[in-house]
Amino acid sequence: MKILLLCHAFNCLTQRFQSELLGLGHQVSIEFDINDEVTLDAVEGFQPDLILAPFLKRAIPEVIWRDHLCLIVHPGIVGDRGPSSLDWAILNREQQWGVTILQASEVMDGGDIWATETFLMPTASKSRIYRNQVTEAAIKALRKVLQQLKDPTYSPEPLDYNRAEVAGRWRELMRQADRKIDWAVDSSECIVTKINSADGNPGLLDRLLGVDCYLYNACTDYSLERLKGLEGLNSAKGEIIAKRDGALCIATVDGAVWVSHLRAKPSQSTLNHSKQRTLKLPATLVLESALEAKGIEVPELPVSESKSEGFQEIWSRIEGDRAYLYFNFYNGAMSSDQCLRLRDAYLCLARMDIKAIVLMGGEDFWSNGIHLNLIEVAESPADESWRNINGMNDLTQAIIETTDIITVSAIRANAGAGGVFLALACDIVVIREGVILNPHYKGMGNLYGSEYWTYLLPKRVGQQVAEQITRQRLPMMAEEAVELGLADQSFSSERFEPELNQLLDRCLTEAEFESFIHTKRAERLRDEAEKPLAEYRAEELQQMKLNFYGFDPSYHVARYHFVYKLPKARTPSYLAMHRKISKQAS
Repeated sequence: MKILLLCHAFNCLTQRFQSELLGLGHQVSIEFDINDEVTLDAVEGFQPDLILAPFLKRAIPEVIWRDHLCLIVHPGIVGDRGPSSLDWAILNREQQWGVTILQASEVMDGGDIWATETFLMPTASKSRIYRNQVTEAAIKALRKVLQQLKDPTYSPEPLDYNRAEVAGRWRELMRQADRKIDWAVDSSECIVTKINSADGNPGLLDRLLGVDCYLYNACTDYSLERLKGLEGLNSAKGEIIAKRDGALCIATVDGAVWVSHLRAKPSQSTLNHSKQRTLKLPATLVLESALEAKGIEVPELPVSESKSEGFQEIWSRIEGDRAYLYFNFYNGAMSSDQCLRLRDAYLCLARMDIKAIVLMGGEDFWSNGIHLNLIEVAESPADESWRNINGMNDLTQAIIETTDIITVSAIRANAGAGGVFLALACDIVVIREGVILNPHYKGMGNLYGSEYWTYLLPKRVGQQVAEQITRQRLPMMAEEAVELGLADQSFSSERFEPELNQLLDRCLTEAEFESFIHTKRAERLRDEAEKPLAEYRAEELQQMKLNFYGFDPSYHVARYHFVYKLPKARTPSYLAMHRKISKQAS
């Protein structure tokens, strides 16, 4: 079939839909729903058999859904309607939720139902649930729809609130007042639930140290014995009592909560009556000036090698002859400082008497490379870009040059740009089924990229495929990554860690380990003799310097648009296949 994906942005769910449909042999094109005229032009140019809307923020024009089959993916159970579906589900602590694919009609979210899938609701942020449970349920529902479309006798079910099994209902847009924190009353768990319901967008609005800001990425901390010595614990609830890895610890009625990121509420400009743009940044950075103005010195809690209660970005777990290294960076972005801290943690493990180090990444993302938000707000974005990419390179180099230990990348969550190439620095790459990789940089203002990708990628897939991957700028599913050689094996979500451990068991037997290390050392020496790592780095950084400091501002412009989430003016040509078809026809 010819399928048009109509979306607000090329988000994770849209990427999964595109990859799934292409894998099934369908002809897929994408159009960003910029306005009615653009959408109509796409439909007329492509003449799709089916229009799917995985992620829309407005209704499909009637002139389109009257003449074409248009199916909407709604992140809610049957009968649920409204723009804040997941927000309400999280705030109300629903035990079970779902995804419904319904037909576009004159009633918002009220069209005939084609498929629905349910899932158990985890205790997690809206962003994490959307990327995982919602996405997987949506893919299952999509597969049902595709089967039903083959059946000429199939008819979708009208939404009928008189049916007992229809538990959903219309819910209004959630307002900040609906989830406002009462620090004097709310428990730590309640506060985290409220922040979880707003995570990603719009964030939960609160006032800290006199600064109106949105809160993101929270977790509880009930370690009262550890916190007892902190001066602020017995003071008014809602006060900041500690910091760690850029996050702030705030006292509650029954312990504390950690908030890793804040975004200052935009102030109204008196010149043009527009709102100034602000970014999500580490909490300590957003409140740095307020803390200094009030003369408050917040104690820094030390990190522990293993995961402690509360917030911590980097930790490790040692099990016999293997170490598991976790790095849970918000949205997968890795700043200069985070890169160097992770490198130091890695090197510390590498000096231990172990046979393997497994890079586990984080729960939400494995890694997405350099930290564009921090670069954007730096005094010199070009200089910070340079520091950041060198930090990524230092980390990658440390992994490549480890020749006495087996290194494994365990990609449990989505990864993009430099994060993908960081993973390739390891000897073995395993990936969870359903994970999306974006192994390219060009979408960020034609950025060249580094992390030794010109060495690592061709080494795995060959020069021709490497050029194709980076040129196409398309997402890649786990199955394709294994097929191309980018990854070695894929494991299901349910069996990921058991399969990973079985793989390690096989590799770490005495005979297998010695043979592996012997081959690894010989290969590294041969590669270094053929072309030193330093040359790859120098060549890549020469191109990156042009991106950062050259006359072409494309990278800086693209970064600005990306971090501030400015609406797209057009759909990129590599996604809008219907435009290529129209050009060829003319």
